[in-house]
Amino acid sequence: MADAALRLTALAEALLGEALPVRIRAWDGSEAGPPGAPVLVVRHRRALRRLLWKPGELGLARAWVAGEIDVEGDLYAALDRLSGLIWERGGDPKDSVHPVRDPRLRAAAKALLRLGGALPPPAPPAEEMRRRTGRLHTRRRDKEAISHHYDVGNDFYELVLGPSMVYSCAYWESPDATLEDAQRDKLDLVCRKLALKEGDRLLDVGCGWGSMAIHAAREYGARVVGITLSREQAAYARKRIAEEGLTDRIEIRVQDYRDVKDGPFDAISSIGMAEHVGSVRYAEYADILHALLKDGGRLLNHQIARRPERDESAYEIDEFIDKYVFPDGELAPVGRTLATLEEAGFEARDVEPIREHYALTLRQWVVNLEADWRRAVGLTSPGRARIWRLYMAASALSFERNRIGVNQILAVKTPEGGASGMPLRARTWN
Repeated sequence: MADAALRLTALAEALLGEALPVRIRAWDGSEAGPPGAPVLVVRHRRALRRLLWKPGELGLARAWVAGEIDVEGDLYAALDRLSGLIWERGGDPKDSVHPVRDPRLRAAAKALLRLGGALPPPAPPAEEMRRRTGRLHTRRRDKEAISHHYDVGNDFYELVLGPSMVYSCAYWESPDATLEDAQRDKLDLVCRKLALKEGDRLLDVGCGWGSMAIHAAREYGARVVGITLSREQAAYARKRIAEEGLTDRIEIRVQDYRDVKDGPFDAISSIGMAEHVGSVRYAEYADILHALLKDGGRLLNHQIARRPERDESAYEIDEFIDKYVFPDGELAPVGRTLATLEEAGFEARDVEPIREHYALTLRQWVVNLEADWRRAVGLTSPGRARIWRLYMAASALSFERNRIGVNQILAVKTPEGGASGMPLRARTWN
């Protein structure tokens, strides 16, 4: 067989009803497709068996993580071209046709079988989150999901995130700014929105590696309680805090937000954490944060948002993200987040969309990863490094194309008398 690429291209175009926008290079050395286009490299026939057993995104993701498919050339260009075929063809995902019921797909399955070989389904890559049991978003299940994503080695995160160790959208003055400056500006923006001052008690929910806590304590004199479910994050944060001489101002706990009982706090920051809460717990999350704030206290909720569906029952969690990146994570439209916060008793005072800022942040993280690829692989595994490269590059495109967004919501626990403590002019935070 020396024509696998041509046969794969013909098969794909017959199924899609349009020309394939990328070139294919197959395991037999053959190539087919438009000259000069990004090249989708199919390194092993096993990738086709994965598509047979799991048609669609999950089969492709498993082949990518296993190193059975790759992209040669501009990864962003390849993903942008392929997104229209894989993720944006329209229709309800629940209405996807099964090969047994559709003669066209049945013929395609037979062709894939001839190309890929009649062997049992390959085992999923080791990096895949195994089947989860029990109810969504219990304390135990949330801890397992957080550990899967965050406890993969602090050295790996240092390589990707850079010295700031901030794992959320930066705030860019211009595309030419440095990642470090943009992350510092984001932390400072949060502190200013919360109107932090000397002696204020701040709860940092999902404190990560301690960057927000350190900035609030060092620059604003706040007394900070940071909570995380990741033991690796907590150990790293405590070490940084000791090196900064801030142990008298910052306490880092391995603790679920549902178990914090020592309010009230003057302010609460939740930066990139609410995506892990899930729709079944979001009202509870908002109620708990409201109860933990003093009257007049402020909440800064920094959260990724998806676009709303006309029929919300049609929304399905991304299989690749759920299996390999953020198990049990869930995005909500910003309108639903606002409504939930207000139903808990908060008064929403400001919403700042910073979608383009996240695209810039993710592209810089990809640069960091690719610049030290061999070390990244050595610190984790080839599969884990591939997961990160794909998810960050695809996410950057999603933010750029307005498929998802990210918003900072400033909300106040306004007391019964109505005195919010907010300034008369918008966006003068104190």
